[in-house]
Amino acid sequence: QVQLVESGGGLVQAGDSLRLSCAASRSIFSINAMGWYRQAPGKQRELVARISDRGITAYADSVKGRFTISRDSVKNTVNLQMNIMKPEDTAIYYCNADYAYRSYWGQGTQVTVSS
Repeated sequence: QVQLVESGGGLVQAGDSLRLSCAASRSIFSINAMGWYRQAPGKQRELVARISDRGITAYADSVKGRFTISRDSVKNTVNLQMNIMKPEDTAIYYCNADYAYRSYWGQGTQVTVSS
């Protein structure tokens, strides 16, 4: 099993930056893939960014060039650096991990971007 705990959400203004962290209960390098998803009110949950166990990254078109996903081997976290934020980035952000043919989710952290 994998437990995930997100942190770093909050309220920012358009154009600001914010950094989310996801702490995992097992080594992030033993997990097949980890990612960040988000769900805005009335919308489906969508992929924001993903990183494989080999470090290969993928991003939603809407965040390319603004968001960066990375791994911190010391803190055993997967981070999402969000720059030039927009009001449409407002959502609950969830950390996800694929491990041993199962998918695990964190509890989510609220990100609100004011215009």
